[in-house]
Amino acid sequence: MDAVEPVVSPRKTKMVLDLAIVYILVAVVGSAAGQLLLKKGMSTMGPLTITADQILGILWRIATNPYVVIGLFIYVCGTVFWLAALSRKDLSFAYPFASLSYIVMIIGGWQLFGERIDIWRIVGSLAIMTGVILIAQSGK
Repeated sequence: MDAVEPVVSPRKTKMVLDLAIVYILVAVVGSAAGQLLLKKGMSTMGPLTITADQILGILWRIATNPYVVIGLFIYVCGTVFWLAALSRKDLSFAYPFASLSYIVMIIGGWQLFGERIDIWRIVGSLAIMTGVILIAQSGK
């Protein structure tokens, strides 16, 4: 008896690819949103210097900061989507998409925290976007 190979319709394969990319993008947004909230929370605490006699107090302040708690929660949720994406795509395809969070961070830092964006950050962001577009084309 001949082995029967499953028939995979092109439409179903396309749907899996699209879902993996959706997972990746949700993970990127979750990571970026989480990091922005972490920055907001840590900014409210002022500069920290970690010493042996202050570590427990610092950890308590961090653990009870609502921005930090919510930021960590969102970051973990994004990680769940990242893991789902990794279950569907090669790491060498998925991982470069994570660099999109750099672009979100630059814009978020500028908009939310008044951080300066110079020409080098813009050029770097364009290079990242170009690389992601090239890698996305390899998955088609």
